[in-house]
Amino acid sequence: MLKPAALLFLSFAAGMARAEAISYVDDIQPILTHKCVACHTCYDAPCQLNLGSAEGILRGASKQLVYDGTRSKAQATTRLYLDAQGEAAWRLRGFHSVLAGENGQAALIRRMLELGRSQPLEPNAKLPDNLDIAITRSNSCPLPGEFAAYAQKNPHGGMPFAVTGLNDDEYATLERWLAQGAPVAEQALKPSAVELRQVAQWENFLNAPGARQSLVSRWLYEHLFLAHLHFEGGEPGHFFQMVRSRTPSGKAIDPIATRRPNDDPGSEFYYRLWPIQGVIVHKTHITYPLGEDKLARVKALFFAEDWTLDAVPGYGAQRRANPFETFAAIPAQARYQFMLDNAEYFVRTFIRGPVCRGQIATDVIRDNFWALFQAPEHDLYLTDADYRSEATPLLAMPGQFDDIGDLLGLWRDYRNKRNDYENLRRDAYADAPPADWTHIWSGNDNALLSIFRQHDSASVRKGLLGEIPQTLWWLDYPLLERTYYQLVVNFDVFGNVSHQAQTRLYFDLIRNGAEVNFLRLLPARSREAYLDDWYQNSGKLKMLLDYTSVDHRSPSAIALNGKDPKQQFAEQLLQRYDRLNARPDPINRCAGAHCYRDGLPKELQHAEQALSRLASRPAGGLRVIDQLPEATMLRVQLSDGSREIYSLLRNRAHSNVAFMLGEELRYQPRLDTLTIYPEVMSSYPNFLFNLKAGEVDAFVKQMEGVRDAQSFEPIVERWGIRRSHPEFWRYFHDLAEHIRETQPLEAGVLDMNRYQNL
Repeated sequence: MLKPAALLFLSFAAGMARAEAISYVDDIQPILTHKCVACHTCYDAPCQLNLGSAEGILRGASKQLVYDGTRSKAQATTRLYLDAQGEAAWRLRGFHSVLAGENGQAALIRRMLELGRSQPLEPNAKLPDNLDIAITRSNSCPLPGEFAAYAQKNPHGGMPFAVTGLNDDEYATLERWLAQGAPVAEQALKPSAVELRQVAQWENFLNAPGARQSLVSRWLYEHLFLAHLHFEGGEPGHFFQMVRSRTPSGKAIDPIATRRPNDDPGSEFYYRLWPIQGVIVHKTHITYPLGEDKLARVKALFFAEDWTLDAVPGYGAQRRANPFETFAAIPAQARYQFMLDNAEYFVRTFIRGPVCRGQIATDVIRDNFWALFQAPEHDLYLTDADYRSEATPLLAMPGQFDDIGDLLGLWRDYRNKRNDYENLRRDAYADAPPADWTHIWSGNDNALLSIFRQHDSASVRKGLLGEIPQTLWWLDYPLLERTYYQLVVNFDVFGNVSHQAQTRLYFDLIRNGAEVNFLRLLPARSREAYLDDWYQNSGKLKMLLDYTSVDHRSPSAIALNGKDPKQQFAEQLLQRYDRLNARPDPINRCAGAHCYRDGLPKELQHAEQALSRLASRPAGGLRVIDQLPEATMLRVQLSDGSREIYSLLRNRAHSNVAFMLGEELRYQPRLDTLTIYPEVMSSYPNFLFNLKAGEVDAFVKQMEGVRDAQSFEPIVERWGIRRSHPEFWRYFHDLAEHIRETQPLEAGVLDMNRYQNL
């Protein structure tokens, strides 16, 4: 029999074994993913503290803001994995540790967790009004020696911030890990044999010799550098990114960290496919498929025609400004068709984007609109070499030079070039055959897209969703390519106010060009009235100052004879292209008594029928819209234990979207509407209601009866999941689980930085 001392020793040894069993990969990262990643990823992570990977937590925090709309000079880039590797390298870039103590002080992350635990929130109560949770709040980002003053000034500033915190087991696990010295280990993604084979095929193709191949690979890289690439037959959750490396295939990737993807990488480099490490978060997860069929398609598009190339273009500001000149040797038909093949991806890159706070782009677009594409065989830029030669020099884009003193002059130069191009384009198409239905591309299910803006973010979906919108875009190749280069390739989130202003101002011209192009599909006599509706009040001034005149004479070949030809066009579009995923949407476009999707159980039929009463009604008659944020989620529980999730998207009406400042002055709140759709339609949920299917009718009746904030409060109290709800994280992460169940390739952790305090 063991003596008490021996038993004590064995107990101590067992405790030590348990302490040693704490694993960063198995025990710590899952906690961070569940309770921290929803705020701490991407460029808008508070204090740039990215907790989605070992590299991120080792990098630590910084006082320097990425989003600073007033800086006069561009700042150094701080892209995780790319601009520096390893803790020591990030210290040289001004990041401070959150895991190490200082002068006897405990680690910063420990003290933040202790502060959060010492100030628990009242369960499912509204947060204190003086607690600023806006993404525009000022984060002080204290150093360890500054923490005491921070805690005194911000008693509710602990972590997780302004949300239900860690449970006892999670807190104890993190405490034990910190007591061990917080060891960190990266869980490297290991490609499967199927993936490695396809990686080798693509790298061999991209790095093949020859001037033509070199130019095509460069164009492909500039169009796919942002993608989360996935392979046919690949492992779930495995994604890759295309990078330029100093090392060839077969060796460890050594990424070349240029500021932009079209900056000079040096004389010797290789295109490589690099496994994406860390937690996949939805807001930066823009997927693109690769495989043998895609590789064959690329080869057929770019090399079937026997085009020649005298010399590979160099790099520099002029090459960045005008990709139409830089890649002129590659047949324009191939370039445009490549983008059309996966048009949703390209529109996502500049509408949804990975910059995480995109109001520089989103305040130039309407809150909901549809996008169509011009058929390649009817795009004069592709079919008329003389026109293409004349147009190409006029397609240069601003933003390459950011001297604030030159902002006005630079803007005028590029605006004038764009307007010269629009005049050239207008005259050329006036002499071409009038547009008819065959001029609208219908090659695959990417042909019809719906865009929904939520203030400083936006989402894109295939198909035509929601009510018939106020505006539609019709994109040809020059419009699509310029939008992509202006907002993705050439945009620098670390740039100064001049660069960002030039980007915003030019995108305004692109949007106007897409709207005006759409008007060519409508009867000539109707175009002026629609333009006046889209550019009301101050928009008329912008029409005079910055836009060119619209063709009000050339006919359309589409027979539209009603009083509202745009409405008639949209109705015909829905009918003609229903096979291309035009999406029947009975909730938002209910034409009778059947306002629900086919094939649903009875209780969901009744639920959707009731919800349709809230959809597509102006706020003048549905006052509850005034109380709703941009993206509200509705979780409906069925009697069998399953659930459906709906997005309630607030579509804000504007008199116009033509100006960079003063957006609030152009709101038309009485015209706001709701789009209700059975998907999670935003990376940034603003609030969540949870109710049983049998309660939906009561929920809708109460919503219809809301007149002000006071009458809205009982709805939040009864069905709302506030940040302080004891089961907040279960409900919040169930939104991402719904995406995983319905669109597994698109799944990722959602962002809660914009979850509001209703």
